[in-house]
Amino acid sequence: MKKYAPLYIIALALSFTACGPSTQITESWRDPNVTIDTNNIHKFVVAALMRNSATRHQIEDDMAARFPGKSVQSYKVFGDAELKDEDDVYNKRLKREGYDGIVMMRLVDVNNTTHYVPGSPSPYYIGWRSYWRYSWTGFYDPGYYTTDKTYDVEVTVYSLKRNKLIWTANTSTVNPSGRKELFSEVSKVVVNKMQKEGFLK
Repeated sequence: MKKYAPLYIIALALSFTACGPSTQITESWRDPNVTIDTNNIHKFVVAALMRNSATRHQIEDDMAARFPGKSVQSYKVFGDAELKDEDDVYNKRLKREGYDGIVMMRLVDVNNTTHYVPGSPSPYYIGWRSYWRYSWTGFYDPGYYTTDKTYDVEVTVYSLKRNKLIWTANTSTVNPSGRKELFSEVSKVVVNKMQKEGFLK
């Protein structure tokens, strides 16, 4: 006799799969006239625009680790205080110190989506013996609601030499385990996108 997995087990397995973090780029734009050769980059600033300095440091450390020797954390360049001088002051300073550009990431929005996961099915339709066996060995498992959290992160790349935006994207991540993991996942997806479209090589 064939044994079939109860529907609630399948539903539960699917819910676990859905809970894993997944990042997608919802939209992006690049300057079609710009291609970045990492061999020609001197150095650039990576910034996570967050008020919590500890989390910011962790995220920027992760971002900088993806381009060792090329990228420098913004907290090491500007410190943790708010930037209050005029834009031109910082631009001149960064150019003077040999920076080519700045990559910034910020959390734009967080949305909650509720889903219903059905419980175990009734065995009535199988026959009285199946119903008897089911009732003797198991109990009804009621359905429940689960909530997915979707985090929208924006990534922007500015060229100091060209003095303009050269790449930007909006991303969407479902159920990250933390802020550091969220931005780390976004970084992976964004770099992969840049490489695939020929912006970064």
